[in-house]
Amino acid sequence: MAGLPAVGSGPPAAGSGLGSPEAAERVDGRTARAERTRAAIVEAHLALIGEGDLRPTGERIAERAGVSLRALWTNFKDMETLFEASGAVVLATYDAAFTLVSPDLPRAERVALYCRQRARLLQLIAAPARAAAMREPFSPQLRLNRQKHIDRVRDEVNILFASELQLAGPEASTIRNGVIAASMWPAWSMLREGLSLSPEAAERVMTRTITALLDV
Repeated sequence: MAGLPAVGSGPPAAGSGLGSPEAAERVDGRTARAERTRAAIVEAHLALIGEGDLRPTGERIAERAGVSLRALWTNFKDMETLFEASGAVVLATYDAAFTLVSPDLPRAERVALYCRQRARLLQLIAAPARAAAMREPFSPQLRLNRQKHIDRVRDEVNILFASELQLAGPEASTIRNGVIAASMWPAWSMLREGLSLSPEAAERVMTRTITALLDV
């Protein structure tokens, strides 16, 4: 066949095609371009959400990313796979902004620092969380994305308030679930949007709620 060495002719000469540095470079270049395209699509998706378009269409995302609609669906077979990639970026942003509070601090200080950080992180992810809440009932991937956030908060609560949970005995699970629920987006959305509280006022409510829950 054209372009392939004849059987028994030995390995291809350097620069001749298969296995050559030039061929590897072409493959690497295509991979890099594909990664840049995917990143641009995810960035466009999150940017549109951040600007208030909570349900951007494929057409709008492609236009914002500067790619064709065909390129969008070549890189992401459907919205679920795009939700997965965008969710990973949101989670990475969350993780980069997270600071572990020392479990050795007095309880009041732990609660205050925990709630301050929760308020900051919830404000950071407010736009994608608001958009996800609209589509979660119809999207297994968005529900999975939410579960990843819940798991992170549960792990933090288990570490930060281990002594209180141990003292609670059979009520530990109830208290843990209450702290998690008070720390998540639905509760924060109610405080900020349902009750029209400022971030500072919403943080005070969260702090008072979690303080009461941990008073065992």
